[in-house]
Amino acid sequence: MPRAIWSGAISFGLVNVPVKLYSAVSKKTVRFHQLHDRDGVRIQQKRICPEDGEEVSYENIVKGYEIGPGQHVVVTQEELEGLDPKKTRTIDIEDFVELEDIDPIYYDHPYYLVPDKGADKAYNLLREAMRDSGRVAIARVVIRQKEHLTAIRPAGDVMTMATMLFGDEVVSPEGIDELPDETETTNRELDMARQLIDSLATDFDPGKYRDEYRERVLDLIERKAEGEEIAIQPEEEPERVPDLMAALEASVKAAREGDGAGVPADGAAASGNGRSRSSKGKAKASSSKGGGGRSSGGGRSKKTAKSS
Repeated sequence: MPRAIWSGAISFGLVNVPVKLYSAVSKKTVRFHQLHDRDGVRIQQKRICPEDGEEVSYENIVKGYEIGPGQHVVVTQEELEGLDPKKTRTIDIEDFVELEDIDPIYYDHPYYLVPDKGADKAYNLLREAMRDSGRVAIARVVIRQKEHLTAIRPAGDVMTMATMLFGDEVVSPEGIDELPDETETTNRELDMARQLIDSLATDFDPGKYRDEYRERVLDLIERKAEGEEIAIQPEEEPERVPDLMAALEASVKAAREGDGAGVPADGAAASGNGRSRSSKGKAKASSSKGGGGRSSGGGRSKKTAKSS
């Protein structure tokens, strides 16, 4: 059962709504340990001073900010604590904005906000008022000695809170050198591209998409644990495409014939540089004992390999 990671109150005007905060995600990551290749023993990480070669204990480590090559300004923990954001137990709403005004690039981590004891009425009132207004609350909150900018909005029976990046943390694309050059596009090319988009258009269903790479990794681990030898197939070179129009026409045809199944999921059937990326992974593992034809996961239980 999920546990609240923070408790406090939503504050706006003279109104306070006691709430608890829960993480809205549980990431599934395959974690590996570092082992010594000769004996399989797990590697230990040690803090070694390169000057004298001795191990340094935690109590002898200080924080330093590099201001030049080999030059650091040492800052103590006490000095940092003196600058900590004011430790409040409130989510302070500063503004209400339109949802479409927020570029998704600013979103960081999602949470659920649920009412604390005795706060159901005030919580429901705020949620429904925000739903009727169609606006999102922009607020600040301090969690684990760090101030966060957040966006709060109603979602079904609860309210969600997403931490956000501050404006100076988002990199402008203008600083990227490899921006596309100006090119001319014909109406025929544009119409064909729109047809390809329309042929793949559907309602978003998050359950439709799975982390297939993670499933293949877990299957590979289980097969190796059972003693199978794994042969690595060589990387496949991208296929050359005659021209962009030919690639678009082929993609639209494949989508129509297979109801979208004939087009790579990453939409890479055509690229502006005239290349078609292979829909296969860079390196696939196949069993030298005839197990390569199994689908990832293969309906087998993952008892040997775990992900967290």
